[in-house]
Amino acid sequence: MKGRVIAAAVLALVIAGGVAACSFAWRNAIEPVDPPAPASFDSASVARGAQLAALGDCLSCHTAAGGKPYAGGTPLQTPFGTLYSTNITPDPDTGIGRWSLAAFARAMREGVARDGHLLYPAFPYPHFTRMSDQDIKDLYAYVMTRTPAKAPPRDNDLVFPLGYRPLIAGWNLFFLHPGPLPEDTTQSAEWLRGRYLVEGPGHCAACHTPMNALGAEEGGKPFAGGHIEGWDVPPLNALGHGQRPWTVAQLTSYLRTGLASEHGAAAGPMEPVTRALSLVSESDVRAMAVYLLSLDPQAPADTPVQAQASSTPALAPSPAQAPTGAATRDAAPAQAVSLNASRADAERLTRGAALFSATCAACHAASAPMTTIGGRPSLALSSVVNADSSRNAINLILQGIPLRGSSASHYMPAFAQTLSDGQIADVLAYLRVNIAQRPAWPATEDMVAKVRKEDQSK
Repeated sequence: MKGRVIAAAVLALVIAGGVAACSFAWRNAIEPVDPPAPASFDSASVARGAQLAALGDCLSCHTAAGGKPYAGGTPLQTPFGTLYSTNITPDPDTGIGRWSLAAFARAMREGVARDGHLLYPAFPYPHFTRMSDQDIKDLYAYVMTRTPAKAPPRDNDLVFPLGYRPLIAGWNLFFLHPGPLPEDTTQSAEWLRGRYLVEGPGHCAACHTPMNALGAEEGGKPFAGGHIEGWDVPPLNALGHGQRPWTVAQLTSYLRTGLASEHGAAAGPMEPVTRALSLVSESDVRAMAVYLLSLDPQAPADTPVQAQASSTPALAPSPAQAPTGAATRDAAPAQAVSLNASRADAERLTRGAALFSATCAACHAASAPMTTIGGRPSLALSSVVNADSSRNAINLILQGIPLRGSSASHYMPAFAQTLSDGQIADVLAYLRVNIAQRPAWPATEDMVAKVRKEDQSK
């Protein structure tokens, strides 16, 4: 079924590309320039460009593992094959050292390289097209003052015939809507700033919106969530829902530190985004939070976050608070099983409790130092543990959160080589039933095996 959908999408793109090719599939090259000297750029402009590069997390996409910064080569997995990011250092031969500001601006707004070839929309030019002239100029100043690196482009591995770039003209015909965001005189300056940063350089919808069969954001479903790199991407238009609704203060802190006391820690594709946003001014990140929360009419007003001791419950509710029939957590986690569980389920919960006690409790128990002193969120409130799907919880246990060596970082060891599929399923059952007080995820062991296989194939 999936293959037929992709085949139909490719056919539609071929037809559209054929039509579009008649008008704008081939673009003129812009003459190369001598690489500008770094000293020719204003330092204030470079500094502003650095903020914009952080907002867009350019470093993560354009830096391969073990490679030089911004030299490209990062594999980007898509339903149509693998794309490799390009070298955007000012190297004159393999990077963009001979690109003029005009060539750079055209690439950002129209997805056209200096030599005239069309760029794949994995490069989010449909969002960058919203950026102002000054911001594009500042970003150009920043990238052109990076250290040049010789890194020839890697060949993409795409299904036939998508390696034929003129077909992208058909995609652009449908999905590229160039120009600035519409004016809105009814909103505050902070909201407008947040909208610009989220919809433009931050391109948040590129990950947080479901994709259609042609790899474009689904119309009518902005910020409704998605799926990327094997992770479920949460919706940003429902931040007023969940165990604890987000506030502006919490969301601002999470985006800049990767940690929210009442929601959880950033992991997977979001973790490097929060590292990048830690370099962005707090006022800009707060503006983004204001805009994002406005997408959900149920989001609360920005009330102060209560102290951790009073706002965060224990790892599981006390006996008096627990729902009828639900198990509670006492000093012996291995004894905590659901009173209504079947014998097989009870055995799984008992095994999961023992594994949690041995593997997780040192950090995640209610009395653990990292919880009581370090301000780590209770797993009872974790967005991952309370999610409808077990995918992110499995990924988090398998992959962990790498230690980045900064004071703002958070860390969780990976257990892919330590725990079996069955053991991870047992821990997840315990987390859901005894800590989150929610029904266990279905077919979790099969899901663990599936997610593990996906991770190993990357």
